[in-house]
Amino acid sequence: MSEFWLISAPGDKENLQALERMNTVTSKSNLSNNTKFAIPDFKVGTLDSLVGLSDELGKLDTFAESLIKRMAQSVVEVMEDAKGKVQENLLANGVDLTSFVTHFEWDMAKYPAKQPLVSVVDTLAKQLAQIETDLKSRTAAYNTLKTNLENLEKKSRENLFTRTLSDIVNKDDFVLGSEYLITLLVIVPKPSYVQWQKTYESLSDMVVPRSTKLITEDKEGGLFTVTLFRKVIDDFKTKAKENKFTVREFYYDEKEIKREREEMTRLLSDKKQQYGPLLRWLKVNFSEAFIAWIHIKALRVFVESVLRYGLPVNFQAVLLQPHKKSSTKRLREVLNSVFRHLDEVAAASLLDASVEIPGLQLNNQDYFPYVYFHIDLSLLD
Repeated sequence: MSEFWLISAPGDKENLQALERMNTVTSKSNLSNNTKFAIPDFKVGTLDSLVGLSDELGKLDTFAESLIKRMAQSVVEVMEDAKGKVQENLLANGVDLTSFVTHFEWDMAKYPAKQPLVSVVDTLAKQLAQIETDLKSRTAAYNTLKTNLENLEKKSRENLFTRTLSDIVNKDDFVLGSEYLITLLVIVPKPSYVQWQKTYESLSDMVVPRSTKLITEDKEGGLFTVTLFRKVIDDFKTKAKENKFTVREFYYDEKEIKREREEMTRLLSDKKQQYGPLLRWLKVNFSEAFIAWIHIKALRVFVESVLRYGLPVNFQAVLLQPHKKSSTKRLREVLNSVFRHLDEVAAASLLDASVEIPGLQLNNQDYFPYVYFHIDLSLLD
C-alpha cells in the first residue's frame, strides 16, 4: 500500500515497551511494516508558540499535499504520450517516494534544526509558495500553447462542413485569377456520389464540363470541386441545395492557407521546445516539494508530541505501512489497545463514537491516544 501512519508515543520505559509490543503484534499478524522515524531535537520555545505553530503546520501540510498532487497531475498532462512512464518521473532525491519516506533523514543543511521552529516553518512555507507561483506561470504558458494547438488539430478532425481545409486543398485544385470563372467546393453525401457525377454539369447553366474532382472524404461524404461562371453562383447553390448537395463557403486564399499551415508548424515546434524544460522543472521541483512535505510531517509530529506529552522532550516516532486496506481496522485496534493508557477517554471514544471528549475540538475520528498523522502517496488518484 502507498499509505503510511506516522505515530509517536512518550519515550519512557513503559511506552518503549508498548512500542515493542506493537511491533511484535503487527509483525506476527502481518499487519504492517514498522520503522523508526528520526526527528531531530528542535528549539522548543514556549508552549503558546507551539500551539500557534500546530495550527500553522496543519494548514501548511494541507497546502503542500495539494501542491504535490497538482504537480504530479501536471507531469501526467505534459507526458500525455508516455503516461506509463509518469511514476518514474515522480521521485524524491532520486529515489521512489516510498523509499524516501521509509528512510527519511532530516536535511540539516536546508532546514537547520538549531534555528527557532518558527524560522524553519517560515523557510518551508516560502519555499512551497515560490514553487506554486512558478508552477502556475509555467503550466499556464504551456497549457495556453497546448490548447491553441488542440483547437487547430480539432478543426482538422471535424466534419467536412466545419473542418479547416488548409491541410487538404492545393492551389492546383482551383481556377484562380479569372474574372469570369470560379471554383466552388461541394459536400456530397456518399450515397449520392453517382448522382453528383451525373447531374452537376446540368444543375445550372455555365458549369464547366468535367471540372469536378474528389478532394477528400470522411464517413459521411466527400468534398468535390466544381468550376463554373461567377454569374451563376447563386443559381447553382440553390439547385445544389435542392439535390441535397451543400456548397461550402470557401474561397482559396494562398496567404491565409500559408498562415494556417505556418501557425500549426510554429505551435508544434514551440510545444516541443517547451516540453523538455518544463518536464525537467516539474521533476526537480516535485522532488523539492515532496521533501518539504515530509519535513512538515516530521515537524507536526514533534510539535504535537511536545504539546501532548509535555517537557522535557522525550518521545519516539514510528512509521507504519499497513500491508493492505483490509488490515487497517485491525491495526487501529492493536494501536488503541497498546496505547489506551495514554488517554483512557480517547481510547473509549474510539469504541463508542457517542462519547464526548471534554475540551477536544477535533472530530473523535481524528483523535487517538497517541499522536497520529496520515501520509498517502496515491498522488494520481
